[in-house]
Amino acid sequence: MELSGKIIIDTDPGIDDSMAILMAFQMPDLEILGLTTVFGNVSAEHATRNALVLCEIAGNTNIPVAEGSHEPLKGGKHEVDETIHGSDGLGNIFLPPPKGNKIGKSASEFLIDKVSECPGVVSILALGPLTNLALAIKKDSSFASKVKRIVILGGAFLTSGNMNPAAEANIYADPDAADIVFTSGANIDIVGINITTQVVLTDADLAELKASNGRYAQIISDMGQFYRDWHVKSEGIYGIVQHDPVCFVALVRPDLFTFKKGVVRVETQGICLGLTLLDQGLKRWNGSNPWTGYSSVSVAWTVNVEGVIAFIKNLVMKP
Repeated sequence: MELSGKIIIDTDPGIDDSMAILMAFQMPDLEILGLTTVFGNVSAEHATRNALVLCEIAGNTNIPVAEGSHEPLKGGKHEVDETIHGSDGLGNIFLPPPKGNKIGKSASEFLIDKVSECPGVVSILALGPLTNLALAIKKDSSFASKVKRIVILGGAFLTSGNMNPAAEANIYADPDAADIVFTSGANIDIVGINITTQVVLTDADLAELKASNGRYAQIISDMGQFYRDWHVKSEGIYGIVQHDPVCFVALVRPDLFTFKKGVVRVETQGICLGLTLLDQGLKRWNGSNPWTGYSSVSVAWTVNVEGVIAFIKNLVMKP
């Protein structure tokens, strides 16, 4: 059973973000209310440019794009690593600038407005740092209770991070925001890199996509070449790890995953900055600690790798 309904994609595109967005455009039962952008793989300004470009490629210029945070909640310059996604964020394919423009509202204002218009109906796919969502929660105390579901790419549960041994990139970029979101009481599913790194499109898969008649197969192949080469150089993987696409699949096909529920807190200082730690409920604590008193979230624990890969390839190769 595939999810249908209203969604907002909060994103920092990014090659794999772009792939997830184009996959969402391939699902007519999804009503994409807008894209909200945030710093991360690229600057917030560049993320907005890429989001507008993707909407134009898809012929979805009616979808609003709202620009969000340029820096973490506590400020400070965010360093962009151009070796992963290229200087344009899209694998150095250097597409023409978009004809359209961002809307006047900020990302957090847009999120609040759309969720308030349809309480309990709008889901959010969060593919970048969680600053926009944290701002929405801080500005509107009812936001967390009105959003239907938030599916988040972030964290590393019982595995090493990808920024350092403790932290995954999206959480590391703004750990304070992540802790606010995780403890907000919203209905949250978290998909960490312990799950996403299991799902790889191999060189053979990528060749199959490139040779297909998929509506977006060619541009995904063009973007993906840069990302694939980075995987080979940095990790010895001959293919592309499907971080953001897997998170999108968790939104629309949660049946392909199992989840473990518990409270998640984020370390916001020290050498373990950005560490995500789930209380698995294995012990009844004596007294209180920083995990007690908060609502549980769902953390993806296992994944049907073959099923997810098949779903991704089917969407990408769809004419």
